Amino acid sequence: MNVIKKKPKWIKVKLPMSKNYYELQKLVSLHKLNTICQSGSCPNIGECWDKGVATFMILGNICTRSCRFCGVKTGRPDKIDWDEPKKVAKSIKILKIKHAVLTSVNRDDLQDMGSDIWIQTIQKIRHLNPNITIEALIPDFKGEKHIINKIINIKPEVISHNVETVSRLTKEVRVQAKYGRSLEILQYIKKKNQNIRTKTGIMLGLGETKEEIIETMKDIKKSKVDILTMGQYLQPSLKHYPVRFFIFPEQFKEFKKIGLEMGFKYVESGPLVRSSYHAEKHVK
Repeated sequence: MNVIKKKPKWIKVKLPMSKNYYELQKLVSLHKLNTICQSGSCPNIGECWDKGVATFMILGNICTRSCRFCGVKTGRPDKIDWDEPKKVAKSIKILKIKHAVLTSVNRDDLQDMGSDIWIQTIQKIRHLNPNITIEALIPDFKGEKHIINKIINIKPEVISHNVETVSRLTKEVRVQAKYGRSLEILQYIKKKNQNIRTKTGIMLGLGETKEEIIETMKDIKKSKVDILTMGQYLQPSLKHYPVRFFIFPEQFKEFKKIGLEMGFKYVESGPLVRSSYHAEKHVK
């Protein structure tokens, strides 16, 4: 029987109660925007939204893939909203966001996999917010380099793509994704433009060993990645992949130390860390 494990005492989430949180919530609802903060049930939504920081999810809120760890809905996506780039850009301006994080669902149903909306959104954001910095947290686009080049050529300050888990568990957890392909994408981005910071994240507690975690960190470093995030996997529902165990805060501190010794420019490692956590710091 699949049951959700009781969370340990060190995984405590602050209730969202601030004025900034409710203002951002109203704005997202008013413009019918999607955020990974909500769709992915992020535990840091209260902290981040209080600071006026949100990760906008473009191309709808229904993904064409069915990764077993992810809280985003799977199915047939809605039609593209071509006004979405403008809506996101205007919302960022109203919120006076200085560093914007964009992500998207996978749109394998589209010939361009949604890349045109990606480009238009970044262009609109920059047009309305000239001094902004941007992180593009991209899907794998099936490894299609001509599509990845579009993102590279528009030069967001940070391009991130999450490896998510160790090689052994990738097929079971990420289903349609490939461990090697994700690493190749990250390495390709850095090869094409060394000035763009590259970033990836992995979840812990899926059943991986310490040796596999360190091996994955080494693989990521070999792919010339600058920034690494590591956090505890939390099961979104009974239908999702189960949490095998919880990582102690001291273990996360140890992995951070190992990562910095490997040469990563920045390592975020902690129970509640997610790929966009403290994202504004990663561009410095």
